[in-house]
Amino acid sequence: MIEPQDNRGVGSLISDLIQQVSTLVQTEIRLLRSEMGDKMKLAVSGITEMLAGAILLMAALLVLLQALVVALSEFMDPAWASLLVGVVVAIIGVVLVRRGTANLEPSNLMPDQTTHQLGKDATVVKEQFK
Repeated sequence: MIEPQDNRGVGSLISDLIQQVSTLVQTEIRLLRSEMGDKMKLAVSGITEMLAGAILLMAALLVLLQALVVALSEFMDPAWASLLVGVVVAIIGVVLVRRGTANLEPSNLMPDQTTHQLGKDATVVKEQFK
């Protein structure tokens, strides 16, 4: 198979290469902005879940303290009902705090796609200059 020859001059080839690299950099910047926006939404979600979990844990503490007081003073069924409610609220709070904390791990907030794509682009640009 015969490959077509490119009759353009060196200046034209370098100009085209610079234009292509410029377009590539602009595209990568748009990708980075988009991915960072997604990561910020994830961070806000994590913080919201952590705050919701903390509020529920505070409510659970109040319910558990109330249950303990009722249990010690009466030794009757209403106290155990309060204790059960307090434990359930505490479990929900712990789950929310753990999920929120997991969403805020640095590995979840890194722009992985952009980093990978920039590595590939750097390789392509290096190949073009050979």
